[in-house]
Amino acid sequence: MHAVNFFAVLYPVVITQHLIIMVIIAGILQWLLGALWYGVIFKKSWRKFVGYVEGETPKNSVFGMVISLIACLLLSFVLAHIVGWAGSMNFTGGSKIAIICWLGFMAPPLFTQHIFENRRANLFAINASYWLLAMALAGGILAAFR
Repeated sequence: MHAVNFFAVLYPVVITQHLIIMVIIAGILQWLLGALWYGVIFKKSWRKFVGYVEGETPKNSVFGMVISLIACLLLSFVLAHIVGWAGSMNFTGGSKIAIICWLGFMAPPLFTQHIFENRRANLFAINASYWLLAMALAGGILAAFR
């Protein structure tokens, strides 16, 4: 058995109150980054690439924001386990683990989805770079404050 697999089995991530608080903080920061990313920095470009008309409010925007927060919390919870299994104990180490997870688990499906939906490369760049930064931030926080 490979050493990493052996230790991952023997070293379960203990769900403590501190870990839950850090997961919540990391999830909320991801969510706020998304609000800044899509609502301020890339608002015009993103809305144009998605097909929203200027001044049009997306349908179910409140529901979408709630689901987005839940998704960020879930991503942070899973990332906390991966960072813990990897033994990362500082911001840089946690960010590196998160970037590797993004490269393997986030970028390929996003890219494939954009290809099949015939979406522009610019939209892929906006979406993929958001998730790269969000995951790197969360991974760093979860490792640094374990």
